[in-house]
Amino acid sequence: MEGEGKEEVVFLMEKLRYLAVEGPIGVGKTSLARMLAEDFKARLVLEEAETNPFLGQFYEDSRRHAFQAQVFFLLSRYRQQIELKQQDLFNQVTVCDYVFAKDQIFASLNLSDDEMDLYNNVYQLLDARLPKPDLVIFLQASADILMNRVKKRKSAFEKGLKGDYVEKVAQAYSQFFFKYSESPLLVVNTSGLDFVKNPKDYEILKKELYHMVKGGKEKHYVTIDSR
Repeated sequence: MEGEGKEEVVFLMEKLRYLAVEGPIGVGKTSLARMLAEDFKARLVLEEAETNPFLGQFYEDSRRHAFQAQVFFLLSRYRQQIELKQQDLFNQVTVCDYVFAKDQIFASLNLSDDEMDLYNNVYQLLDARLPKPDLVIFLQASADILMNRVKKRKSAFEKGLKGDYVEKVAQAYSQFFFKYSESPLLVVNTSGLDFVKNPKDYEILKKELYHMVKGGKEKHYVTIDSR
C-alpha cells in the first residue's frame, strides 16, 4: 500500500495490540485474519478446529457427542488464550480468528440443561483469567451463502454439516454479538464480499476499521458494496 493506506495501518498497529475476527463457519474469518496478520506484521493465532477428535462425530450425531466436542474446544481455546496472556501482547500485534466468549454460542445451541450448568461453571472460571481483544470484527453472511462456501471447501470433517444447523449457528452468532460488549465491535456483512479475490473489498474494510478506531466508536455496523 502507498500513502494514506500505510499511515492507516501504522495507526491501527499502534492502537490495536490484540485484534480478533469472528463469525459463523464459512464466513471467511480465517482468511481475513491471515490477511490482517500479514498486513500488520502480527502474530497469528488460529483456532484448532480440525484437531477436535469429536467434531466429525458431532456433525453426524450432535446430541451424542455435543458435550465432548464442546469441552475439547473450551480447553483448547483456553490453552491458546492463556499462552497469549503469558506472552507480551504489547510487544507484537496479535490477530486471532476467534474470541473465547464465542464458545458460549455453541454450548447454548448444543448442550442439555444439566450439561450447560456444568459447562457454565467451568467457563466462568476460565474466562476470568483471559485477556480481552482491543477490537472484534464480526463477519456476517446469509445461511445459504455460508453453506455454499462450506461445500466448496470440501473439508472432510464438515461433510456431515447440515443446512439447518448452519442457519441456527448464523442466527445464534447474530444474537450473541448484538448484545456483545466485552470489546469494541465492527460488524460487517460479507454476503457480497471476497477479501481474498477482490483486494478492493479488503481495502474498504480496513478504511472502515481505521475510521471506527480513530472515531472511538464502541460498535459500528457496515455493509460493504465494492461494485
